[in-house]
Amino acid sequence: MKRLLLLIVPLILAGCVETTSTQAPRMLAMGDSMMAAHGISNRAISDVIAKELGEPVVDRSVIGARIIYALPITGAVGFNIGKQYRGGQYDWIIANGGGNDIWLACGCTGCKRKLNRLVSADAKSGEIPDLVTRLQTSGGQVLWLGYLRTPGKDSPIESCAEEGNILEARLQKLAATRKGFHYLSMADLVPNGDLSYHGLDRIHPSIKGSAAIGKRAAHYIRKVDPTR
Repeated sequence: MKRLLLLIVPLILAGCVETTSTQAPRMLAMGDSMMAAHGISNRAISDVIAKELGEPVVDRSVIGARIIYALPITGAVGFNIGKQYRGGQYDWIIANGGGNDIWLACGCTGCKRKLNRLVSADAKSGEIPDLVTRLQTSGGQVLWLGYLRTPGKDSPIESCAEEGNILEARLQKLAATRKGFHYLSMADLVPNGDLSYHGLDRIHPSIKGSAAIGKRAAHYIRKVDPTR
């Protein structure tokens, strides 16, 4: 157990940083390593959104987190993305997830069953629609961020492109039918051949990539919610 905790704590510290401010936070960020990247240096997606909108964002994202995650202890501290929401009232919840479920669980091959568990083809059922329903009890709106696409160069997740597109299409369908739920695609954010939006692993966003995602999210929130 001690050895397990030694592995868990650094990951949580890297991806689960809450913005401190005298202003009561009305925005929550949650998700996996795309959201959590660069949290240690205060340059994560949530930090960019906070700076762009001029208000604090509570960030509970965790590196390696999944939507479907059964282990109780590590799930409770954030490796289960749904458990990153602990109740409370928020105007906006910015979330992402599903990539680790597809990549780590089935290597992006033969993932039809996993995709259906995340969100059904008609977008009416699945773990993500159920999570969105729970998040909407916050009284606010939910903005789901899509994943960066690979830069057209060799990447460990190049084989995930088809599954990623299917997941995105289903979430777009969910957004079209669910009031207060928004899906924001990042499919066109990375120019073909441009490696500067990804880290050295060509999976996670670079500082530039996180900044670009954060600015796109902030712009979308401001467009939908002119009070910000």
